[in-house]
Amino acid sequence: MSHCRRAKRATYQLLPALCSVASSVLFAPVHAQEPDRTVLPVTPPAFRGKIAPGIAEAVPGRPWQVRAPQGAPNVLLVLIDDAGYGQCGTFGGLIPTPTLDALAANGLRYNRFHVAALCSPTRAALLTGRNNHAVGMGTITNLATDFPGYNASIPKSAALLPQVLQMNGYATAAFGKWHLIPEAEAKVSGPFDHWPTHQGFDRFYGFLNGETDQWYPELTDGTKPVEMVAPQGRKADYTLNEDLADHAIQWIKEEKSLAPDKPFFVYFAPGATHEPLQAPKAYIERFRGKFDMGWDRYREIVFEQQKKLGVIPADAKLTPRPKEIPAWDSLTPEQKKVEARLMEVFAGFMAQADHEIGRVITAIHDTGQMDNTMIVFIAGDNGASLEGGVQGTSNAMASINGVGPTAAEMLKEIDELGGPHTTPHYPVGWAWAGNTPFQWGKRIGSHLGGTRDPMVVTWPAGINDHGGLRTQFEDVTDVAPTILDAAHIPVPTEVNGVKQQRMDGRSMLATFASASAPGLRTTQYFEMLGNRAIYHDGWMAASRSGSLPWVYSSEPPADPNKLPWELYHLSEDYSEADNVAAEHPEKVTELAKVFDEQARENNVYPIDPRFGGRQPRPEGHHFTYYTGTGHLYLSLTPAYENHSHTITAYVDIPKGGANGVLMADGGEGGGFSLFLKDGKPSYTYNYFKRKITTVSAQDALPPGPAKITLRFVEASKSVGGPADVVLEVNDKRVASAHLPDTVRVAFSFEETFDVGEDSASAVGPYESPFPFTGTIDHIDLDVEP
Repeated sequence: MSHCRRAKRATYQLLPALCSVASSVLFAPVHAQEPDRTVLPVTPPAFRGKIAPGIAEAVPGRPWQVRAPQGAPNVLLVLIDDAGYGQCGTFGGLIPTPTLDALAANGLRYNRFHVAALCSPTRAALLTGRNNHAVGMGTITNLATDFPGYNASIPKSAALLPQVLQMNGYATAAFGKWHLIPEAEAKVSGPFDHWPTHQGFDRFYGFLNGETDQWYPELTDGTKPVEMVAPQGRKADYTLNEDLADHAIQWIKEEKSLAPDKPFFVYFAPGATHEPLQAPKAYIERFRGKFDMGWDRYREIVFEQQKKLGVIPADAKLTPRPKEIPAWDSLTPEQKKVEARLMEVFAGFMAQADHEIGRVITAIHDTGQMDNTMIVFIAGDNGASLEGGVQGTSNAMASINGVGPTAAEMLKEIDELGGPHTTPHYPVGWAWAGNTPFQWGKRIGSHLGGTRDPMVVTWPAGINDHGGLRTQFEDVTDVAPTILDAAHIPVPTEVNGVKQQRMDGRSMLATFASASAPGLRTTQYFEMLGNRAIYHDGWMAASRSGSLPWVYSSEPPADPNKLPWELYHLSEDYSEADNVAAEHPEKVTELAKVFDEQARENNVYPIDPRFGGRQPRPEGHHFTYYTGTGHLYLSLTPAYENHSHTITAYVDIPKGGANGVLMADGGEGGGFSLFLKDGKPSYTYNYFKRKITTVSAQDALPPGPAKITLRFVEASKSVGGPADVVLEVNDKRVASAHLPDTVRVAFSFEETFDVGEDSASAVGPYESPFPFTGTIDHIDLDVEP
């Protein structure tokens, strides 16, 4: 039994150090009779028993299963969402992250590690080892278009890391965010080709889309929608961060009980710190008053702390605040109070995530696996999110629809921010500060604020330079080949009969042993929504599209190909602070040519700067739904919101009456619901909590068949304009109301369209999911052009 196994049980944050053993495990020789692992699945050996007519003469063969190479490590791959370089304490931020601190103290910090500037592209590059456009993930799945680099459909020629590991004898599991399924396939009927359990994971528990509510998450177990179940007595403070850790811990312990010699690969990708920013109040309260200095001063403090820690060079420069972001001192006292509180909520969310990841690591320690477990912790799939608007919000979808709350309105609910009845996002100023010392942030793939994030790697059996710093230019595509290299598994040339495309990533394994190992990456392109950059031989050319991530506009964006390039000498200018394009026009021309070559090679063209209007919703005007249809994200539902439409439900009421939801879309933050309560047909239109209108019939429905109709009639053709609603029972009008305002964009990106229940949070005056207790024959939705 190892020293680690004998150590006193404790939370990981309190462990003084990780266990260490001889680094020879890293270089353990591959067994002489190793099978050919370049073609997967591995061909099993020929039958070695004896066949005979009678069982007495026959000799059975020995059961065969592919085994991982000798010394192959367990792997825990952690990916935090929407976090910037200057937020976690390990890299100079003002949010304590003791779990990440402990990993860094016993492993390596990488301060020139790069990601794509949005969620899905980074995750695709991470798990395939290929450039994101080269595998169809040029942007998030929700914005897919029918071009090779943007179709959100990872090809079978780019087998994912978990599939390669699984086919080489690993147990594999994923917990948390996926966001790698084409929108048209993200439904309970499949197809499931791009779902986690069909991409190499034995187990998946998490959410499929880009974001979810921490209190009322839309969850999937394998391919089945499920609800989060809080332990008894814990509903008031139990959120998804903890739930994901609980499931990961249970799986690790079960796996090591049943297959103790089989290495595991766990991909842990919590929703933190993507909006909605939500956490138990105890975590948020830890930070009360901690950010009253404001984002300008925060950035200065963090910049100095980063230099003291050595995670940025001593000669690095602090880039200035863009003119589009207000100075903290320009805010009113009321605004400062609200916006400081929103940062406290974010900090609580990050602190909780760090703690829960620590619990998962403790489980690895408790099962005696720490010595030979490689932990790769990437603290951000892109830079901190600039999407929260100038003043932040307590209702993210309300703000996207142009009706976000004012500071005065948020002040009234300041103590509720981050709780189960709000969906907050913090102001752009805090996100910019979170990306210290760089320019810009999430979505801005042209600048390092969107593409440079912290990475820490620890592996007691393979890394001896505890607390070391690595400064090589690395990319997220480098992680997969590094893990395969450490496991003595070659990059396969063929998987399931499909020839594999080139893996763009390069192994970082040499950097584990030496800080002076030569960097293998001399060129890397970046592109996101028209924001372009190219790194080549220590220089970076960058061209920003000009669109602001917090501004949702119907105006067509500028043609990115006609915008000028900036130029930075990154070898001497760590933070991308000095634009020297005017001094080196020939270098700009050179790098622009390199970008064009990379763009053509990786399916980057055509460059599309649009954020809206990219992915069509289902065509047609008549739709029929049956019981069990549900958990449908926005792109799977017709665009009924800004059109007159009619919902007609054909139901059967049992003796004693019926209650429950017939059809609903959205949640507590905004949506509609057609339901029966106290047996009475009712309809709620929740206009982002600003105005909630409910109409109900006077009488409960008697037993037997019934036809319930809701007519939504536009009162004007202006988007978001007024409308009238009429509720009918068996073709007789029973209630009506006037809606002065209606949804402009969508009710929700995270909550879903459901038939027969209202999953996640409740739209109307009931407790979700409020399933219908009668029988639904079918429901028609007719949408006028």
